[in-house]
Amino acid sequence: MVLLPLGVLVLLTTLLGIMYLDYVADPEKNLHDFPIALVNRDLGDVADSETQQRVNFGDQISEGLRQRVPADKIDLRMLGINEAEQQMRLGQLYGAIIIPSDFSKRLSILGMGSVIPGDIQQPIITVQTNPRTGAYATQIALRISNEALTAVNKQVGEQLTERVNAQLTQQPGGPPAPELSGASRIVLAQPIQVITEEYYPLPSGSGQGLTAFFYALLLLLAGVVGAMVIHTMIDAQLGFVPTEYGPWYVHYPPTPISRFTTLLIKWGVFVVAANVIAGVFLLVGKLLDMPIDNPLALFLYSVLAMTAVGVTGLSTLAAIGSAGLLVNLILFIILGLPSSGGTVPIEATPRYFGWLAEFEPMHQVYLGVRSILYFDSSFQAGLSRGVWMALLGLAVGLVLGTVFTRFYDRKGLERSNILQD
Repeated sequence: MVLLPLGVLVLLTTLLGIMYLDYVADPEKNLHDFPIALVNRDLGDVADSETQQRVNFGDQISEGLRQRVPADKIDLRMLGINEAEQQMRLGQLYGAIIIPSDFSKRLSILGMGSVIPGDIQQPIITVQTNPRTGAYATQIALRISNEALTAVNKQVGEQLTERVNAQLTQQPGGPPAPELSGASRIVLAQPIQVITEEYYPLPSGSGQGLTAFFYALLLLLAGVVGAMVIHTMIDAQLGFVPTEYGPWYVHYPPTPISRFTTLLIKWGVFVVAANVIAGVFLLVGKLLDMPIDNPLALFLYSVLAMTAVGVTGLSTLAAIGSAGLLVNLILFIILGLPSSGGTVPIEATPRYFGWLAEFEPMHQVYLGVRSILYFDSSFQAGLSRGVWMALLGLAVGLVLGTVFTRFYDRKGLERSNILQD
């Protein structure tokens, strides 16, 4: 009475503590394969009008970024602007560093403008974030980009200052070379202006990219809790378990019905419930002014995801009884939430979370919901994987429940009290 529940509870909470604390303890230490694009559109500029020698500062900065960005943590992808934008639209990039086509030209003009009067424009590098991949992913992309660009900016500033000083001293037979003013030295020391902007900003009511995670969490909880409620209440109505209402105790006579038929009834009730719950969630979202551009797709996917989770949960309970509650809790909740990637990106968690994300239902549901809410229901943005994995989970649940209950029925293993027998 004491040791068994105590042991189960200790093991369960230990697993819970490891999964959830390891998930958030040090995301930057666990950073790996974090995708950021580097787009170099710089066309270069003529460094010497006599020799027509060209210089391309964009290539130098790209090389500097490749050296400074840790390859074991960041997946720095050298992409063209069109490919980078496509991957941003599909949620395959967390950010992009864009060097414009006139970067070298502006940098050269800045160097000349430090000693020659005239209007100049500071060269710009743009850091684009992808807010639809989540607020935490955006912060990581910004920090990595800013750290790398700060170091590169300092290096370019030193080179530009040396170049301007060399040009000033190369005036033989002429008047004394002018000296750089203090203001010019400050500008040349940090010549690059880094601009941060959001690519495809989220509309208001999106919770800074968290509504997809919490909507997916609602679907998962509805599936798990719904399976538990339907399993318990139908068993009570069929007389297999007692029901207590405060001081009142009810235990109906057992109904002569097979295990497989009982499971079919539970599956049917859950399918009906999934359609109703999906409509309720959609209505609540609309009442809260949550932007939902494709309500039909969200409704249909919600029904599919909840049905897959609920059917599998009911089959687990039918196969192993009350112990199925613990299995469902571990499978769908304890292992599912940290590996979902909805708050902290998978690339900022320990690598075994990435392995869990390959099959854990929460991650698949999150990808499907995120695609519908943030990426125009694009199949390439995760909806395809979300749908197929839900169908696979549903098939597994149907096969699991059918095989076990039919086996029990054929063996004559009726639902009865083994102590009384």
